[in-house]
Amino acid sequence: MLTYSLAHWMVFLSTAVLLNLSPGPDMAFILGQTARHGRRGGVAAMFGVWSGAALHVAMAALGLSAILATSALAFSLVKWVGAAYLIWLGLQILLSRDSGDAPDVSVASTPKTGAIYRQGILVSALNPKVAIFFLAFLPQFVVPGAGPAALQLAFHGALIIAVAAAIEPPLVLLGARIARAMQGQKRLGRWLEKGLGGVFVGLGVKLALSQR
Repeated sequence: MLTYSLAHWMVFLSTAVLLNLSPGPDMAFILGQTARHGRRGGVAAMFGVWSGAALHVAMAALGLSAILATSALAFSLVKWVGAAYLIWLGLQILLSRDSGDAPDVSVASTPKTGAIYRQGILVSALNPKVAIFFLAFLPQFVVPGAGPAALQLAFHGALIIAVAAAIEPPLVLLGARIARAMQGQKRLGRWLEKGLGGVFVGLGVKLALSQR
């Protein structure tokens, strides 16, 4: 059970690495929270995004993602809620009071990690394109005779998150170092803060305009 060929693993793992390195709302949220709040904020965001991805994997294994793929109403509902949430996050950053300094990444400045964690779950879970991707991607690696299809889907989905666990922590650590080095760079800090807000608004608009 759950035995696969070397070619299977090579194709799957290489695709999983490229998937986790591709830019999108999840990666933008993780790096954005790292830039704003340092390592603790980035780690909380990372675990939140992974939890949201786990929900998508469970939905794909149970066949629930098919509802988003076939129902225009369900897709549109999740899409608009997700887009509104991303835009809201971006506007919060854009409209935040400008202190004139680069983001403060000290431990004292970091908000409750639970709040960042929950935001990460929502950023990932409210993206219907991710749900449909998992529904289209994971079944390609279901091998007859290797076990129940639902088990294989869940197994490969969990491996995608495991690949993320190998790729994203070094990015968070690097981002936290860069954020600390930027402290005191007032003008650059202001532009990066506003740029981050613009990125979230842009991602929200892009999601709102997306089609199934």
